[in-house]
Amino acid sequence: MGNSVTLLANVRVFATYPHNCSYLAGEQATTLFVDPSTPIDARIYSQLSYIGFRRSGPHLYRPHCAACNACVPARVPVEAFRPNRGQRRILARNGDLEARFVDSIHSDAHFALYSRYIEQRHRDGDMYPPDREQYDSFLTREWGSTSFVEFRAAGRLLAVAVVDRLENGLSAIYTYYEPAEEKRSLGSYVILWQIERARALDLPAVYLGYWIRNCRKMNYKTRFRPIELLANGHWVRVD
Repeated sequence: MGNSVTLLANVRVFATYPHNCSYLAGEQATTLFVDPSTPIDARIYSQLSYIGFRRSGPHLYRPHCAACNACVPARVPVEAFRPNRGQRRILARNGDLEARFVDSIHSDAHFALYSRYIEQRHRDGDMYPPDREQYDSFLTREWGSTSFVEFRAAGRLLAVAVVDRLENGLSAIYTYYEPAEEKRSLGSYVILWQIERARALDLPAVYLGYWIRNCRKMNYKTRFRPIELLANGHWVRVD
């Protein structure tokens, strides 16, 4: 990434005022946002991802808290990853799933699945209660890099993944799935699918967003080993 400084020299960022942290109770958070007027293409997006930015809808952001550095960017190095025994069982349990790329996930059926997922898995989160306008603005297709992937069993929609292709990997933007199918471990399965998809595309990493040690909902990310964590501008491998 030797030319990243040149590419990002004209990217302006703004900081939010401190606000309640969405992940750690009692903490205040500050977020850096890329100026929405900045022209973004796949190359700049890839460079920003490499230094820890994430996408939400058309917005690129990164935590920038004065007194806390708990949000750690995490990615899976594809070449080194091998599923463990539990992950192999997850793959076997979902052997009947068919992955299909689709042009849109804005039908009533997609939103109904999303609503069930939020209502049963994330009632304490920022996206509860599920809202159609928020859904449409959050899960967008940006800069020619985004794919929508359905996972179906015997035609029944069980999961949806929003995945961005970067120059340096795949970015797992968001996944929602049927909460009634808990035994399938669909969230983990979709990550495993993305790792294999990146391997097939000869891409080196799958970006999983932020890992927070003291946030229970983030613990699943470090089950994918080895994992790389961004610390002081360098990706550090943890086996």
